[in-house]
Amino acid sequence: MSSLSRELVFLILQFLDEEKFKETVHKLEQESGFYFNMRYFEEMVTNGEWEEVEKYLSGFTKVDDNRYSMKIFFEIRKQKYLEALDKRDRAKAVEILVKDLKVFAAFNEELFKEITQLLTLENFRENEQLSKYGDTKSARNIMLGELKKLIEANPLFRDKLQFPTLKNSRLRTLINQSLNWQHQLCKNPRPNPDIKTLFVDHSCGGQPNGARAPSPVTNPLMGAVPKPGGFPPLGAHGPFQPPPPSLQTSLAGWMSNPSPVPHPSASAGPIGLAAPNNAAAILKRPRTPPTNNLALDYQTADSEHVLKRTRPFGMSEEVNNLPVNILPVAYAGHSHGQSSYSSDDLPKNFVMALNQGSAVKSMDFHPLQQILLLVGTNMGDVMVWELGSRERIALKNFKVWDLGACSMGLQASLANDYTASVNRVMWSPDGSLFGIAYSKHIVHIYSYHGGDDIKNHLEIEAHVGSVNDLAFSYPNKQLCVVTCGEDRVIKVWDAATGNKQFTFEGHEAPVYSVCPHHKENIQFIFSTATDGKIKAWLYDTMGSRVDYDAPGHSSTTMAYSADGTRLFSCGTNKEGESHLVEWNESEGAVKRRYTGLGKRSVGVVQFDTTKNRFLAAGDEFMVKFWDMDNVSLLTSIDADGGLPASPCIRFNKEGILMAVSTSDNSVKVLANPDGIRLLKTVENRTFDASRAASAAVVKAPSIPNFAAANPNPGTSMGNPAAPLPPMVGMQINDSRALADVKPRINEESMEKSRIWKAAEINEQSQCRSLRLPDNLTAMRVARLMYTNSGLAILALASNAVHKLWKWQRNDRTGKATASVAPQLWQPSSGILMTNDISDTNPEEAVPCFALSKNDSYVMSASGGKISLFNMMTFKTMTTFMPPPPAASFLAFHPQDNNIIAIGMEDSSIQIYNVRVDEVKTKLKGHQKRITGLAFSNTLNVLISSGADSQLCVWNTDGWDRQASKFLQIPPGRPTSPVSDTRVQFHVDQTHLLAVHESQIALYEAPKLDCLKQWFPRDANPITHATYSCDSQSIYVSFEDGSVGVLTAPALRLRCRISSAAYLPPNPSLRVYPLVIAAHPTEANQFALGLTDGAVHVLEPLESEGKWGTAPPAENGAGGAPSTSGAAGSEQQAQR
Repeated sequence: MSSLSRELVFLILQFLDEEKFKETVHKLEQESGFYFNMRYFEEMVTNGEWEEVEKYLSGFTKVDDNRYSMKIFFEIRKQKYLEALDKRDRAKAVEILVKDLKVFAAFNEELFKEITQLLTLENFRENEQLSKYGDTKSARNIMLGELKKLIEANPLFRDKLQFPTLKNSRLRTLINQSLNWQHQLCKNPRPNPDIKTLFVDHSCGGQPNGARAPSPVTNPLMGAVPKPGGFPPLGAHGPFQPPPPSLQTSLAGWMSNPSPVPHPSASAGPIGLAAPNNAAAILKRPRTPPTNNLALDYQTADSEHVLKRTRPFGMSEEVNNLPVNILPVAYAGHSHGQSSYSSDDLPKNFVMALNQGSAVKSMDFHPLQQILLLVGTNMGDVMVWELGSRERIALKNFKVWDLGACSMGLQASLANDYTASVNRVMWSPDGSLFGIAYSKHIVHIYSYHGGDDIKNHLEIEAHVGSVNDLAFSYPNKQLCVVTCGEDRVIKVWDAATGNKQFTFEGHEAPVYSVCPHHKENIQFIFSTATDGKIKAWLYDTMGSRVDYDAPGHSSTTMAYSADGTRLFSCGTNKEGESHLVEWNESEGAVKRRYTGLGKRSVGVVQFDTTKNRFLAAGDEFMVKFWDMDNVSLLTSIDADGGLPASPCIRFNKEGILMAVSTSDNSVKVLANPDGIRLLKTVENRTFDASRAASAAVVKAPSIPNFAAANPNPGTSMGNPAAPLPPMVGMQINDSRALADVKPRINEESMEKSRIWKAAEINEQSQCRSLRLPDNLTAMRVARLMYTNSGLAILALASNAVHKLWKWQRNDRTGKATASVAPQLWQPSSGILMTNDISDTNPEEAVPCFALSKNDSYVMSASGGKISLFNMMTFKTMTTFMPPPPAASFLAFHPQDNNIIAIGMEDSSIQIYNVRVDEVKTKLKGHQKRITGLAFSNTLNVLISSGADSQLCVWNTDGWDRQASKFLQIPPGRPTSPVSDTRVQFHVDQTHLLAVHESQIALYEAPKLDCLKQWFPRDANPITHATYSCDSQSIYVSFEDGSVGVLTAPALRLRCRISSAAYLPPNPSLRVYPLVIAAHPTEANQFALGLTDGAVHVLEPLESEGKWGTAPPAENGAGGAPSTSGAAGSEQQAQR
């Protein structure tokens, strides 16, 4: 469409406005989609003309176009719903709920449920997030301000919010000029022409004008005016072939069958009950989820689809799992904080350089262990680096494993020159394998078992000539390796056996790269060739489904964003022109071209994506960064110099580290603040290869980024039964007998241990402690947790009554603290949240509870029915599952709050769907009651623990049991016949803390490899333990009233807090903590629930900042020392 056609529409709009055709002008604005009249929109919103508002918006965007659009429509419909509720028009409210708001249930079912719950309230302002809602007029004005910000930020409204600067009556002026020109063409022009029509050319005296110039009518300057977004069929472009009728994915859009749902192209704040009042919260993407994370991130474009669940095409996992409480609230005096990405999150700080010995060709970070880097060079060397210790833990040189099995062509090539370059290195999605594509025929697949334990897995002679690229994919739920090569062919191999599954032929030039992906249940592969052609293949024999030209006919690589919804490519052609673009999958066309790449690149520019937000490319001796939603260069860095013209770059999965190749055959590691903290936590760790190869091999737990993540709430010990003694830790291999463990301690580490001593806190002046105010009946605290926001503490007493303490938002920190007393909160009704106790004695029951991610609901039981409470009103929303058997542990599914795992007294686990009131399945594998449950949203598993001291792993896809292990209890250690075992995941969602009265143990899921155990001496039972929010410490409470602070993963005591530090002296009363809870964002704060019913919050002195000092690192894999003790003199480990 020509720009003149677009300008004509603006001239008509000006004419209609001047002639007062008000309805018509707005109809044309909507139908053309060229100009969004913000003043008209404001008028409609202020007047509450909701149908007209949505009708007008429909000309510019649809609900599911992107996150901004979704939030615009949600805020409008939510306001309409609240107004109906405010008028007590329940019928209208129900109609709006069903017709208008139901669509959002597909993206966030928990939010839709919360909206529905408003119908049950007498006044929706009882909901905490809506408690500051004013009258209709003020609420509309507040919403309007936020809508304007969303519209201005929405890329679909770019260039549509400003009307062009025109002189008055511009269309009339042009017509007059045309008529004057026509009049000049008359053979006998009259001095005062009488022009009566515009339908035909003017002429004086009725005679046709002379032919001195072409008629503007018969030779139009402007064509028809199509509506933007209405693209001609892609078949008109020539190369596309008709798609099979069954292919209904984004790939179909590349074959003239556009997807019905365009993928989101911009980020905005998530939808929620409360309206936002913070522009930054809207314009920046929310950090995952907290939980959020909730969703699994893809690691790369080649492997992301493996761990994802199916979801409606076009919607990112973030949109599917938007927590309600992330949104700031616009109403005065009430706001929620939100963590957002900014350019400061980019890894731009140089932290180390690692010499590789030859030029780096390819790199990849381990998908789970954030500090492991795989590097391949042009000399065929492949190395694995552990960034914490800066040590190379493995080296593999190019060597054919079975030369006799190779083709004669390869044997001849190797006889002439036994060298090969690495073209690509890649980890498998779970990090258990890595693949190497060499420049000569060969692909090597190695299996990785932790540490330096790497074994040959497969050698495949994949292609004739160079193997240019390699990726992992999961067709038919079977892990495969996809390769491409100089022989113009793509091949798919079984990753377990090496058998060839598919061969794809059709390229007319060497295939440069492959990009496997999936949409819903359709698996496909994009491939690019050196002649600039892009093709797409299904896993069948039907040939290429797409034949398209890459921008600039360049050698191109393609990659999806981490959530799999946005497709990008970057390439360089023979002239050195580089192109970085985003594709519109629905149309098979370039959607966005990014500027800032050099005009004469040396070599093919490499790029990478991270956090669903940023792009990076190595170009012009720099690393350049873009925001995905902005074509202009965001920033660039030279990484302190020394980069080649087109450096190789790679983000780690979390985007907090980046590896960049240098001109001197090194790799520079760059980090953002989170990455720097990550590396500092492990910089003292040393990796002993001989140790790793010995019988005492230990796989070091990876330490994740420090984005705040909440430990599983509600993990608490039971009520076992008596002085913090010296303590020792033991590092073991799960396959060895306990008696065979011989910890090795060299003289140097022993000397360090003698110098270092754990901190001792024995007086109240040595720490900050606060007993929370309580005027209710004091009963022992059975369960304790912080809310996810960190603003409150919830306790469940043995009499089945809940207590909630809230800190005021305007206090010094705005969060729970030992410096300011909170309020024991109750609603105005004065009711208590009290569990059903049926005919049971609550003192004998096993209490349990779990909190929803948005802190709105608590699910709880004390031996009777399970109750669901509203945390704002304390009202019981519903009860279900009457005993027997009674519930003994509860956990919300991390991706669906409607799914609950319920551990039972009869040793079973029931997977229950609250929404449909149905038990989906029952899991059996324990012999005694269930005492702990923990979900991993990375591994898609549920870990259960029981009073039988057994741990079980359940796959959350089919609920099959994958593994089980019993805790290893040392001989001679007495334990209770029924002793609770608790489990909690490390923030990396892979490593697991198991808590038993006899020990603290660390495991690696899903195989339950035992990494380390720690035992208190003198049989002082552990009552409970929990990770700190960053998983760098473990807080352990004991029956003598003391608390130990252990380092993780080394399990060494760094601080001992005696009961005298927080309790007044009372020799006649034996009081000790039954449960301990860690603050969700403050790593050095924890709370204790005591046997006398009190709850105490403890923090180190502000001058100290943390609990004691970290012990020195000792030899041992992953820096985990072989022993740990309360003091240097008590450092001998048990043998």
